[in-house]
Amino acid sequence: MSRILIKTPASSPRMLASAIGVALSASSAAHLAQAAENTEQKGERNPISLGATNITGQDQDNTSYQVEKASSQKYTAPLVDTPRSVTVVPQQVLKDTAATSLQDALRTVPGITFGAGEGGNPQGDRPFIRGFDAQGDTYLDGVRDTGGQSREIFDIESIEVSKGPNSSFGGRGSAGGSLNLVSKTPQARDFTNGGFTYGSDQTRRYVLDVNRQFLDDSAAFRLNLMSHEQNVAGRDAVNYDRWGVAPSLTFGLGTPTRVNLSYYHMESDDLPDSGIPYGYGSSTATAHVHDKPTDGGDSNNFYGLKSRDFRKTRADISTFSIEHDLNDNMTLKNTLRHGSTGQDYVLTQPDDSKLNVNKFGTVWRRANSRVSTTTTTTNQTDLFGSFQALGFKHSYSTGLEFTGEETRVSGYTVSPNANPVCSPAKGSVGGQCTSLGNPNPDDAWNGSVARNYNGTNTKATSRAAYVFDTIELDPKWLLNVGLRYDTFDTDANTNATTGRTKIKDDSQFFNWQAGLVWKPLENGSIYASYATSASPAGGLVGEGADGNPLSAGAATSDLQPEETVNYELGTKWDLFHDRLSLTAAVFRTEKKNTRILVDALTYENGGESQVDGVELSASGKLTDHWQVFAGYTYLDSELVKSGLNGRNGVVSAGSNKGNQMPNTPKNSFSLWTTYDISPKLTVGGGAFYVDEVYGDAGNTVYVPSYTRYDAMASYKLTKNVDLQLNVQNLTDKTYYDKAYSAHFANQAAGRTALLTTSFHF
Repeated sequence: MSRILIKTPASSPRMLASAIGVALSASSAAHLAQAAENTEQKGERNPISLGATNITGQDQDNTSYQVEKASSQKYTAPLVDTPRSVTVVPQQVLKDTAATSLQDALRTVPGITFGAGEGGNPQGDRPFIRGFDAQGDTYLDGVRDTGGQSREIFDIESIEVSKGPNSSFGGRGSAGGSLNLVSKTPQARDFTNGGFTYGSDQTRRYVLDVNRQFLDDSAAFRLNLMSHEQNVAGRDAVNYDRWGVAPSLTFGLGTPTRVNLSYYHMESDDLPDSGIPYGYGSSTATAHVHDKPTDGGDSNNFYGLKSRDFRKTRADISTFSIEHDLNDNMTLKNTLRHGSTGQDYVLTQPDDSKLNVNKFGTVWRRANSRVSTTTTTTNQTDLFGSFQALGFKHSYSTGLEFTGEETRVSGYTVSPNANPVCSPAKGSVGGQCTSLGNPNPDDAWNGSVARNYNGTNTKATSRAAYVFDTIELDPKWLLNVGLRYDTFDTDANTNATTGRTKIKDDSQFFNWQAGLVWKPLENGSIYASYATSASPAGGLVGEGADGNPLSAGAATSDLQPEETVNYELGTKWDLFHDRLSLTAAVFRTEKKNTRILVDALTYENGGESQVDGVELSASGKLTDHWQVFAGYTYLDSELVKSGLNGRNGVVSAGSNKGNQMPNTPKNSFSLWTTYDISPKLTVGGGAFYVDEVYGDAGNTVYVPSYTRYDAMASYKLTKNVDLQLNVQNLTDKTYYDKAYSAHFANQAAGRTALLTTSFHF
């Protein structure tokens, strides 16, 4: 079969990255051993402070779980004075929890679940924030990061989660919120950080982070490398293999004009896992009623085929930015970015649509495939600072954004792939069928896989202007406002054996936010806020399921952008000498003008959904030695107006009105905490609870609630070397972390032990 996406063998760069990490470790072994002896000897006479050197090569303050201000200049006030729910996952939490992917990192933020992908909706990160799909609402350093991806975090400093409608910040989408990934950038100091992780299930991970200044310390170069390979605990046959490199260069450190150039490249080559099929409530059922996944008695069961299945991805992102201080209170910044992401896969979906699971205890190995490439070019210009006018202080940010996006989607023709009846008498039917209780991933595949170049090419152009301002009415009252205007034009050309179709949509929309903040004390605030978002048809530019019926070739009325509004009342406090941040909020989010099916092949903007919720969070230090990063979210969701039941314009029986929204747990809770037993020894652990989650709007399939426990311990072997042990899913709980709307759910990894050796000098 033809696999065209990845041209560079993954093994060569991966081995290069591994070799660099191992060589540096080996070459410095003698030096580090001597340093250990010297440290111990000197420690008897002169106490040594370890605070200036840590895994990130940054100041000790950056080991705190508390973050005072978001990185984006669009946040014109510190977080304690920002009238919306914002959670920042800092570098130290990423390190302590041994997170390696975006999904890993976001398990510490309640109110976020992940949805599953297949063929039409791509594999990759599909977060749901407060119950709303945020698949296209991820940003990298404030610029939209498009395309279906499974994101690594080896080059990420922190992750900012903004909850509630957020289109005034980022444009289209963001009905439930958005994610901003903050990259590691060159620093005004020299450091070398690295590490290697050996773990269960053949986990091997190497990372290297080097920063060097030059040109009389006015410039700096930073290089991040990563190599990662592993099997998956509790899952037969599944494996992940990826590598990445991220160089960046900054000129003008400490001067009024700063220029930054960066490049990011990541490739992966996996044997993917679509998880476990849904079962049926009874042996005579012909449709799901309230059913959960069934593994045939063995949670290790893998229903894919080693000889057929694969998934390859890549991401290439180049960024050029220049920032100039016009004066002490005004800065102009321009960011130009070109990115290209893609994936190429054939994977097995354990399909139940012919009732094989119910009737015969068998599974159809349905083949899903996709070959997609998304390219994006964005130029974003920002002007920000502060000024006095009419007796009020203004902290402002304003800007212009121009973006062009293009996604090409095609796939493979897998034959046969015709939904056979998998009765035991017929056997494996050339590898198409397998046993529910005892599948064999080594079954021979007797079919064929051929490249199919028919597909859809989608182009989009967006233009936007925005302004944000925090106005200090007096020392106790702040008014936070923001306004953004977008135009979004998209057209999709589809080539099929039946002919060619072209669909076009042009949208224009305003979004705004307003929040009033009262500060009864300097270290606290009480706020009320209102915010909106708009989701136009085709907003995901062909790389996701955005509820756009145009792709189904259905007749429509004049479809307008879906509209979301959020009402929020909250309070934020920095306590214990500003070391610990506490937040609480109650909110209502209403999505109106939703595209719904109103007749056969006919859609209109008539739907409505609603989420009422409560959020609590704590981050920072309870004492000098005790850190905590915790949160709780309650989401009461409802499909208020759901239209007719059906898919792709075909009306079916039943109604979804009044049902709970998919991927929206009522209760979710996370707690991660560490305690420094001594200057060298730290222990910690976490508990993560997620309520039952429905996969579909009909509430017919679901994944059960679960509680997962993690543990860690770290030890400073010397000033330059740390050891850290993480045990994830400590009790080896079998649970599901992604629910698809039909057929299957993704099973999470079992107990995983990881031992990391880190060095820094």
